[in-house]
Formats: sequence, structure tokens, C-alpha cells
Amino acid sequence: MSSNGFNLLQGKKGIIFGPLDDKSIAWKIAEVAYREGAEFGISNIKVALRMGQIDELAKKCGDAPVIVCDASNNEQLDAAFTQLKEKFGKLDFIVHSIGMSPNVRKKKDYMDLNYDWFHKTLDVSALSLHRVVTQALKADALNGGASIVALSYIGAQRIFTKYGDMGDAKALLESVTRSLGSRLGERGIRINTISQSPTVTTAGSGIVGFNAMYDFAEKLSPLGNASADECADYVLTLLSDLTRKVTMQNLYHDGGFSSMGISDAIFEMMYGDK
Repeated sequence: MSSNGFNLLQGKKGIIFGPLDDKSIAWKIAEVAYREGAEFGISNIKVALRMGQIDELAKKCGDAPVIVCDASNNEQLDAAFTQLKEKFGKLDFIVHSIGMSPNVRKKKDYMDLNYDWFHKTLDVSALSLHRVVTQALKADALNGGASIVALSYIGAQRIFTKYGDMGDAKALLESVTRSLGSRLGERGIRINTISQSPTVTTAGSGIVGFNAMYDFAEKLSPLGNASADECADYVLTLLSDLTRKVTMQNLYHDGGFSSMGISDAIFEMMYGDK
């Protein structure tokens, strides 16, 4: 993360969903947004506020308002956007960094899913983006020219067996993004997903085999895995006015992983010098 700002978000207002602790990508995005001059609310569910360090982040970001909100609940979203609009007026950006899977957390095999948990995974990790956007529009809380960014993973496009039903959730997230983008354009609002490298976060550590996934990606990616700090800097460009005509895209931020087949490091690890 760059230590010096360029005022790229000066005067912009927004909300960042999903920071938990200083390992969170959303936490890093909040720090970068504040560095660049933005004012914003920070939001997560009640249990996350108890478990995490969100009040600490709020203080670091100019006493940013902390909003308790379950993004899978329309009433709570309506209250959140009403509160933000009263404080800031209309918003210029939304960051969606929300994802969870009880099946993955409970180590359920993909062929033996708990379907109630599967529905919860889809609702929280993907459909919540649809809820966030539509509730913001109903509250008349978004400026024309606003930018919406959601965080995804290449497991939406390719199979990583240990990622389980989160792969389905991320695929749905990316599809929802495209569907929303085709309808938001007339308002001048853009929406994109960023497909980030495996990243060491509190949430990521709950995935069985995460360390192996991380190491594999590190060895395959020409530039290595992108860090949470580097992801935050990339998100900044999408929230700024530098990307006014970028929308409906799934943008890979993964050190080149998504374009690779095999690397020398992987070949040598598997086969030696043959």
C-alpha cells in the first residue's frame, strides 16, 4: 500500500461492507479510501463488531460511522442507507466485501451439502450485492457516476475443490454484477468485481487446504500473489474518476495466475528437473 495519497477520492462519500480486522481486504480498502480523502461508513453484522476490531478502524478513518447491518436483510439495509444519507448526502461508492459459507466452515463435502446452509451462502455472499444496490436506489442514496466494487475469486470460473459452494456463490456474484451493470448504466453508475489472489485473511483461514491453495498460486503466478494492501490500491482506481467507463467487468488482480497453465516452479515441484 502506498503511504502517500493523491487525493483521488477527495470529496467522495461511500460505504464499505465487510471489514473485520487488520487482515481484512475491506480494512485495507478503508485505509486507502481515507488516505485518498474519502468519507465513508463502515458496516458489518453485530457479531463481527464484537469479534473484530472495527471501532479501531473507525478511529483511524476520521471517526467513520460504524453501521450494524446484515446485508442480507432489506430492512437493515434501508436503515443503513437512510442513516448514511442523513450524514453524508448521496453516496459516490459502495464496496462489497462480504462472503461466508457454513458448508465450507463445517468442512462439508460438495457432494453432501446442507442445502439450508447452501442457500445462506448464496444469500450472504452473492444476493446481498443485489440487495445492497437495489436498497440504495430505493433510498435514493447513490449519486450519478457512483462506483460499486465487489470482491470475487477465480473459484467462480474454475474449480478449486476445497472452495466448495463458495465457487457457486462467487459465480453468482459475478453474474449479478453484470445484470446490475446493464441496468445501472442509464444512471451513470458503474459496477465491477475484482477477482483477487488467495489472500491471508481471517475468513480465508477457514478454508480447508488454504495454505496449499496460496502456495500453488504463488508458484504459478508470474508476479506472485497480490496482497490485501495491493488489492486496496487497485480498488482505489475503480472508485476514482479514472475509471468512469469501466463497468460490468470481472477484473483479475492475481499476479497473472488467471492466464497461466503451468510454471517452471510448479513443473519442478512436481517433476524435478525432467
